[in-house]
Formats: sequence, C-alpha cells, structure tokens
Amino acid sequence: MLAEGFSVALPTETVYGLAADALSPAACARIFEAKDRPLSDPLIVHIPSLDWLDRLVVASPLALTLAEKFWPGPLTLVLPRKIMVPDIVTAGQETVAVRMSSHPIFQKVVQNFAKPLAAPSANRFGRISPTTAAHVLSELDGRIGLILDGGPCTHGIESTIVHVLDDRLQILRPGPITEDDLRIFANVFHGPAGVATPGGLMSHYAPRTKLVIEENPTPHGPRNGLLSWTRNGTGFYQTEFLSQSNNLQEAATRLYGAMRRLDGAGLDLIIAEALPESGIGVAIMERLRKAAA
Repeated sequence: MLAEGFSVALPTETVYGLAADALSPAACARIFEAKDRPLSDPLIVHIPSLDWLDRLVVASPLALTLAEKFWPGPLTLVLPRKIMVPDIVTAGQETVAVRMSSHPIFQKVVQNFAKPLAAPSANRFGRISPTTAAHVLSELDGRIGLILDGGPCTHGIESTIVHVLDDRLQILRPGPITEDDLRIFANVFHGPAGVATPGGLMSHYAPRTKLVIEENPTPHGPRNGLLSWTRNGTGFYQTEFLSQSNNLQEAATRLYGAMRRLDGAGLDLIIAEALPESGIGVAIMERLRKAAA
C-alpha cells in the first residue's frame, strides 16, 4: 500500500503515525486529506537508516552527534533540507523535520520500504493523538485503508522537536527527550520558532469537551470530569488517574488515553490538574495547555 502511494497507520514509540512515502507529493497529499490537516503544517520525515540523513538534509556536526546519541528514538531534528524533499512535506520552508523511530514494527516497515516515510499522528487534525490502534480507528475509520496494530505506545506523547543551529539547540516542542538531556551537547533555548513546526499551533491535542487546567481542581458542576495527578476525584462525575505513584513517565504514557475516555463520557467540562513542570512534566503541561486553548 505504501508503494502504491496510500497512507497507512503505523505504531511508533511515541504515538501512532499516519505514514506515506515522504518523497511522493501525491502520497503525502493523502495524509493531509485523511487528517483534514492544513498544508501550512509540515510533516515529520522518518528515515530507515542514518545514511539517509545526508541525502535529505545539510547535517552539521552537532546534528550528527545528536542523531548518533538519540536515534533511533523520540527526538526530531529540524535541519536545512535538500532538493529531494518535496515542498508539501516542509510547508514550503527551507527546513525539514527528521527522526528515526525506535519502534520495532515501524522500523521493519520503513526498512523494508527502503525509503523515508512522512508520518504525523494518525488522528483528525488538532484532536487527541492516538496511542492505540483503537484510537486510530475511532478517528480515521473509512479514511485510510490499513491500521497496523502494534499495541500501546511506550512514551505516549510526541517526540521532542529541536531546531539545530550552529552552536545552539532551540526546543520547538518538548517531549520525551528533555532539556536536561540536550544541554549536555549544546546551549539550549526556547523562543519564537521562526519556522513552522508540527504541533506548533496554539490549539492542538484537544478533546471535543472543554478542558481547563487548575492547580487545585474542584468540580464546577454535576457532570465534570477530572484528569488527576494527586487528587482522589471526590465530587467528580468521572476521574482518570494519570499515575497512582506520581510517576511523570507513567503520566505521559496514560495522558492521551485518559483524555479520550473523559472526552467520550458525555461531560460538560474536563478539569485537568496541573503537573510538576520538571523532566517530561514540561511536555505534558505543554500538551494540556494546547488542549485547553
């Protein structure tokens, strides 16, 4: 199906991706169509092996160091593109986002395909990202021809996106690879992106039910749901616990599934309890703020 230009949902270690031939503009257009994704939102290109990096981008020594350290894994590098990367992939920009997935099923598929795959999250644009095959089916049933079920995703939130500059790293989207992980290799900063980046819009990862974030959540009405970090859920119509042991990695893994269950419960409001903004907690809170926007 990939060889024939179709899009296919595949598991990655972060979330399920909707994959298509990254070097075929027509195949990539099918991704945008299935997701209702605007063409202004660029795609991440997943490469089958490290030798593809020099074929797609201008890779600095710093970029190569990061690739050798963190790939395969949940780190996406934004680098100057080469001419073989289609405009539809980059939203017309001169940079492209590239990574190498560590999921064994995704690796087998992309290595047998022997070409890069463009693969944004396999959901309707702006909605909660899918971390199981059932989530993909609920979003894209009838819009794509195949979902390859690889079980639940390990990390549960999208990859860290880093713009690699000459001697600095700009975090465009926080994720499983944290600022502390990156600071070992170069100075790290946050700031205006300067480039369009996947997941970069103000509102994203959002349930259909209104979501708000509170430090000390209390119900505002009889059909309120709680996305809980430390609270016991007393007084709420439905509660989803991110981690009973206050483990941020577990919370990241459970985040999108918990949001989906609350979104499907017929609630008037979802109240998300704020999490500590350390380590991967930074990425969790970034997703919650975009879901609330």
